[in-house]
Amino acid sequence: MDYFLWVPERIAQLRLQKGVSARDMSLSLGQSESYINKIENRRTLPSMAGFLYICEYFGITPGEFFDTGSAAPQQSRELLRAFAKLTPTQACHILQVVQDLGETAGPLKK
Repeated sequence: MDYFLWVPERIAQLRLQKGVSARDMSLSLGQSESYINKIENRRTLPSMAGFLYICEYFGITPGEFFDTGSAAPQQSRELLRAFAKLTPTQACHILQVVQDLGETAGPLKK
């Protein structure tokens, strides 16, 4: 995998899912207005500390960032938190709904 190409694409994907502009994300990270834009346009890569702050901003772990099988790690994490609060019966119902959705949309990715 070419991380110089992939990392900027992943950041852009997660940023768009969060519904925030590159400028707003940059400022939220305490960086210049163009920080995220420079990363997404492959002019630079974040430092290790910058990468960890980006993961924190998205509410995901570095492992979730690099999990190519998860297109929406933020939503997956939120779903797991909500799922953990359900009763066993509720959890079974939700699991069945997810499985049914996977069958209509094709196989679920693991």
